[in-house]
Amino acid sequence: MNEADRPTPTSLAAAIAAGRFALTAEIAPPLSCDPADVIELARPLKGLADAVNVTDGAGARAHMGAAAAAAILAREGIEPIQQFTCRDRNRIALQGDLLAAAALGVRNLLLLRGDDPTAGDQPEAKPVFDLDTVGLLTTAARLRDCGELPSGRKLTGQPTFFLGVADTPIDPPAGWAPHSLKAKADAGAQFVQTQFCMDAGIVRRYLARLTEHGLVPRLAMLIGVVPLKSARAARWMCKHLPGTIIPDATIARLERAADPAAEGRRACLELMQELAQIPGVAGAHVMAPANPEAIPPVLAEAANIRRRTN
Repeated sequence: MNEADRPTPTSLAAAIAAGRFALTAEIAPPLSCDPADVIELARPLKGLADAVNVTDGAGARAHMGAAAAAAILAREGIEPIQQFTCRDRNRIALQGDLLAAAALGVRNLLLLRGDDPTAGDQPEAKPVFDLDTVGLLTTAARLRDCGELPSGRKLTGQPTFFLGVADTPIDPPAGWAPHSLKAKADAGAQFVQTQFCMDAGIVRRYLARLTEHGLVPRLAMLIGVVPLKSARAARWMCKHLPGTIIPDATIARLERAADPAAEGRRACLELMQELAQIPGVAGAHVMAPANPEAIPPVLAEAANIRRRTN
């Protein structure tokens, strides 16, 4: 392929390749059929995040389809990361939806297992799980790299996906190895967005272990962070969002603060500054459950730490 024929990287991929501290955020599409409602959610993030995740049935609850919401964002000049879950569709439907994403100009994908339907508001819904995350990654990578379906049928055109997966940082015990993440990397993953980890020490130790196993810098790691609204919110997250790591010292800091929400934003920004110095951290994925108005000011402040100090 001639250099002139190479596809232009997504803004997210370009930020990572340039060594900037990449910033992503997230919206859950509304229970709405009005495009304006999606735009209203995402507009405050425009120009602040390198890309914005669009969730796919998060919490096992129905909302506007991620494909439509991602296409609406792309049309508005907001680069989307479309989430795909294995929960709701068989492999034929997933393949069709991958092609649809490419046709609509959506190239950043986050491929996930999906929350169990029993966690949602329609627990009698039947899950599919025809493919697991590795199987879906393998399919998307084959479309991108070979221009064909798993059956061998050739496509017209060839997608240029930037493929991501989720991960949950841990403080790795002796002898622990990242087998699951390695399988995803081998299947074609290129970037990772993690669960909330508000402990820089754990991030350092986790990424050091990933580096030992050759996964960093092979995978671009975007660490999940949160501008906490209160100590109560922090405790709720630790109890209800599996894998969330928020140190007791951070919770105590919020309890002492005269303005816990402002203190939570400061703590988030301080952590992001520290993350920018950790080898292997490509950026941060900023999420704020039930507190989305906190995300834009944090992203605006975080622009000052985009250029990493080596």
